[in-house]
Amino acid sequence: METVIIVIHLMVVLALVLVVLLQRSEGGALGIGGGGGGLMSSRGSANVLTRATGILALLFFITSLALAILARNDDRPASILDAAPNGASAPAGDASGNGQGILDQLKGQGQPQQAPAPSGPQVPAAQ
Repeated sequence: METVIIVIHLMVVLALVLVVLLQRSEGGALGIGGGGGGLMSSRGSANVLTRATGILALLFFITSLALAILARNDDRPASILDAAPNGASAPAGDASGNGQGILDQLKGQGQPQQAPAPSGPQVPAAQ
């Protein structure tokens, strides 16, 4: 269901961008969009493009709200603190002072593991 709404949303977005770019600018700053001799008169095309922009904008808001509602009802945890690694962790104010709060556990996951010391023959240190 979510994929279908995303596809519809993307088609609406592309159509909305196209319709906005087709509209004639009021200032004509870039010198494009003007010129006579089109498929429709300037008044008729302005009405069609304005109406199309309004309809596409309404569809954009509807699909955006639908996607937001679907995302809210997803079963993922709302916060990283809700999904603590290794089960339940000790509270931050733990009296044991072992420093194994949620942030300490997360820091340890991102660090690379150190290789063990070589077990072969050792060279004595230079004096």
